[in-house]
Amino acid sequence: MNEMPVKATQALTANDYASDQEVRWCPGCGDYAILKAVKSVLADIGRSPDDVVFVAGIGCAARFPYYLSTYGFHTIHGRAAAVATGVKLANPDLDVWVVGGDGDFLSIGGNHTLHALRRNVDVNLLLFNNAIYGLTKGQYSPTSPVGTRSPSTPGGSVEAPVNAVRFALGAGAKFVARAADTLQTHLPEVLKRAHANRGASFVEILQNCIVYNDGAFGLINDRSESQNATVRLEHGKPMIYGKEQDRALVFNDGTGAFEKAMLADLPGKDAIAVHDETNLVRAQALAQLDQPEFPVPLGVIYAEAAPEFVASRGISGTKGDWNRAALKALLNP
Repeated sequence: MNEMPVKATQALTANDYASDQEVRWCPGCGDYAILKAVKSVLADIGRSPDDVVFVAGIGCAARFPYYLSTYGFHTIHGRAAAVATGVKLANPDLDVWVVGGDGDFLSIGGNHTLHALRRNVDVNLLLFNNAIYGLTKGQYSPTSPVGTRSPSTPGGSVEAPVNAVRFALGAGAKFVARAADTLQTHLPEVLKRAHANRGASFVEILQNCIVYNDGAFGLINDRSESQNATVRLEHGKPMIYGKEQDRALVFNDGTGAFEKAMLADLPGKDAIAVHDETNLVRAQALAQLDQPEFPVPLGVIYAEAAPEFVASRGISGTKGDWNRAALKALLNP
């Protein structure tokens, strides 16, 4: 994994990153929990708010920049990743975070998400996935499961949903992770890993929409039950899960797929799959695991060291020369 040095030396708290704006999401929305985690992470990282930028598109998640005392851009629908790319190229010293929902990142903005990932621009993309369009009153989204009944699919959705992790891996992302809004110990650790990565970091955050899609992710967002519904991934550690830590994942080399098993039924500990976040084949297999048949993988699914997209590489000259070079690199990648 490429790691970025932290510039900051200030002793800051989460409140130092809170703006003076009233936070106005629906009561019980998972966005509150994500905001809390992000402010905590920013304080731990310690960068001055003047060195941090949040870019958002349209949707419930797009309110995010208003609630932070950092720099922020509220852009247009689907274009947040493109604007964030420009921000990072214009000032590479900034910490740039991109916030969007499943519609913003995977529907109208799917192409921009793809190119930010394949270029490996040094931005942190946070996908708030609630599997519904919340701001526009509950229409189905690209990640809504088959059968979802909504104002736009009264008979139930017939489309296969987009798997965000598989999409990111297919686009060539070098850092892909997944977390859940309510898991306030786990989520910050994933966000810190994403920030430390040099290059594009993609984090899918499973987030509950209490009004239009309550319970969409079953027990995953339930802090008391998530241990049975998820498997926490740690590099070099066996994939054991469950409240009693009595279940495990096994990798079948013949099929190239994971299987679940009870520890008591395995011949020994060597049969348990060990997570290797640098293994793309295993990452693609993990991305296919879904409830209710399998536990949902949470944590860093894939991380590979790779050169980040820096328009100024090998370029010297005036600021004007540098900006022209950056624009040329964007137009002719």
